[in-house]
Amino acid sequence: MKFFGLILKNLRRNHRRTVLTILSVAVSLFIFCALASAPLVARQILADSASSVRIACHNKAGLAYSVPQAYKRRIAATPHVVAVVAESWFGGVYHEVNDQFPNLAVDPEQVDVMWPDWGISDEAARQFKELRTACLVGPATASQFHWHIGQLVMLRGTIYNFNLSLNIVGILGGKAPPNFLIFRRDYLEEAAGEPGFVDIYWVRADQSSSVSRVIAALDTEFANSSAETLSESEASFIAGFIENYRIFFQIAEVLGLIVVVTIGLVAANTAAISVRERRAEIAVLRSIGFPSATILYMILGESLLLALIGGALGCGAAYLIFKIVTVNAYAAGPFANIHVSPEIVAETMVLAAVLGIVSAFMPAYSAVRHNIVDALRLVA
Repeated sequence: MKFFGLILKNLRRNHRRTVLTILSVAVSLFIFCALASAPLVARQILADSASSVRIACHNKAGLAYSVPQAYKRRIAATPHVVAVVAESWFGGVYHEVNDQFPNLAVDPEQVDVMWPDWGISDEAARQFKELRTACLVGPATASQFHWHIGQLVMLRGTIYNFNLSLNIVGILGGKAPPNFLIFRRDYLEEAAGEPGFVDIYWVRADQSSSVSRVIAALDTEFANSSAETLSESEASFIAGFIENYRIFFQIAEVLGLIVVVTIGLVAANTAAISVRERRAEIAVLRSIGFPSATILYMILGESLLLALIGGALGCGAAYLIFKIVTVNAYAAGPFANIHVSPEIVAETMVLAAVLGIVSAFMPAYSAVRHNIVDALRLVA
């Protein structure tokens, strides 16, 4: 600690250089922190659904094709199945086209059994089953539009040529998708005048070990029918959506690497200039008895402190921006709730420390190994 004051004094020699170095490191690590957050959210989504007992059963030809409503009774009769909920996509908007978020219709009878981890209260579940126009809203959507329980909202149809008036009876919580809105499928069918269309059947098995058997039984049951099914675990189903973002992950990784390497070179050049300007001082310190290791550690400490300050500013900026800015739910898909996690902060700060030490090591090591007489002669 006795050299810490000297380190601070050295950093105050050139305020402009110090500030610009900190800002350059902060910007680069902000970009790294932001780019690294999206893949982490994807991994967290898959981890949360990996142990799920839910199964998605949809048309083998794709999600754009429906499956018959008559399948529901046959699915419910399958061994190890404890709940079946049919789902149909609505895809409406609130006011403008930009006000898009996932909204879909589900059968109300077993919604609390199918999604017990979605934080649906007993009162909300009861009203959802009793009120034909009831809906449940994710916390992010409710916050974005300032909705509250008991409020009447209207969704404008985009796929369908009609609007729907919905009563909010509950706010989802727990592991529920934060930007979802779900309402009753019978209400959608009544408004469309087209009963019996189902996009997906959500199936709940009695335990995790039964999931593979239920999947095999369902696809066997509907094999060679007019609407063959493809059943998959919830984790596999979500992974299919995340697969669409694979190119984004790859670009993010490349950009993050490029930014960090570029700023590393800039920081190394800055450290080299700073050390070169202090060759005489370093030579004097060595001549009066300062060990080379002490001088080396002091220079590395300056660079490390700059990098850590920049890393903290970058992480803080990323955290605040993701906290303040509302991401468009429709465009972001499963990544509408991207945030800076403690793991990313720790990883970024470690990277900042490595960046600070590596960028300054070679110039500092070269300076303390240089002949004292030659160093004094060069600046004489």
